[in-house]
Amino acid sequence: MAESTMKPPKIAIDPVAWMRQNLFSSWYNSLLTVFVGYLVITSAGPLFTWLFFEATFLGDKPSDCSGTGACWLFISERLNFFIYGFFPQEHQWRVDFMFGLMALSFVPQFIERFPGRKWFGLFGLTGLPVVGYFMIPGGWFGLEVVESTKWGGLMLTLILAYIGIIASLPIGILLALGRRSEMPIIRGLCVVFIEVWRAVPLITVLFMASVMLPLFLPEGVNFEKLMRALIGITLWQSAYMAEVIRGGLQAIPRGQYEAADALGLGYWKKTGLIILPQALKMVIPGIVNTFISLFKDTTLVLIIGLFDILGTVQSTVTDPAWQNVAIEGYVFVAFCFWVFCFGISRYSQNLERKLDTGHKT
Repeated sequence: MAESTMKPPKIAIDPVAWMRQNLFSSWYNSLLTVFVGYLVITSAGPLFTWLFFEATFLGDKPSDCSGTGACWLFISERLNFFIYGFFPQEHQWRVDFMFGLMALSFVPQFIERFPGRKWFGLFGLTGLPVVGYFMIPGGWFGLEVVESTKWGGLMLTLILAYIGIIASLPIGILLALGRRSEMPIIRGLCVVFIEVWRAVPLITVLFMASVMLPLFLPEGVNFEKLMRALIGITLWQSAYMAEVIRGGLQAIPRGQYEAADALGLGYWKKTGLIILPQALKMVIPGIVNTFISLFKDTTLVLIIGLFDILGTVQSTVTDPAWQNVAIEGYVFVAFCFWVFCFGISRYSQNLERKLDTGHKT
């Protein structure tokens, strides 16, 4: 008789028992709970008053923000600049179209029973970059060319993070496999690449890519500043990604390699069908943590003259017409980053639960 694979039912805990177990399990936990609760209660009131109750949401000019609360009028008035940067307004529909495709590709991944969600996700990893290559810069199918110097805001942040994530993962996998290779030359090259790039801060990589790289290129050969930044971010991120994946490869039991060899599988089939899927599943938290770190590090492109969402806010708060609104701008930036990073984190947790094979201890 086949054994049942059903999981045991979860034990329900009533709220009082949960609080007694997690918040008041000992005298010091009880004291800490009361202290934290006091801080939350005393700070929540003034915070919500500043954020909402006494905030200014509507108006026509900066002088309308005369209250003691937040001036959200600043965000609404400059929202177009924060999202598109200097992208021409008559062509912003192309950016909106890409935003829609991105949402169509990744939002269904959070809905378990969404029909065809795997195909939408596959399109987001393969087809979306291709469509963006034609839509955003223009010059194809009658679309007017928009120079990368006019890109900015949230649009530029997503471009930097998305391309960096998509490109660094496969490069990182190859580097991790190369570092574990039995061929000394390949292993040595991968080790040197990883250690050199990991030893250099990203801010230095961006500076070198923007200022020093053109000095070493042949005469007449040049890359746009954005392209140089993307290359630097991708290579830098690939080194970190390689070490995360190498940790997963080393965690695979030796028996898995021996079983694959016993089946007569070659190196690439053994790696692609048996070893790599298990390794990637083990290091999902590390991979996602690296992605989130890259997403936040995109703000460093400000030092080379690229205005991402943080750069657009910083350039706006210096306007004499908008004084004392820096806090509102930074809160807006923090909220945007939190939304995307939290979404990435939640999807990774959902993926971990789906791929869980019961080997957790």
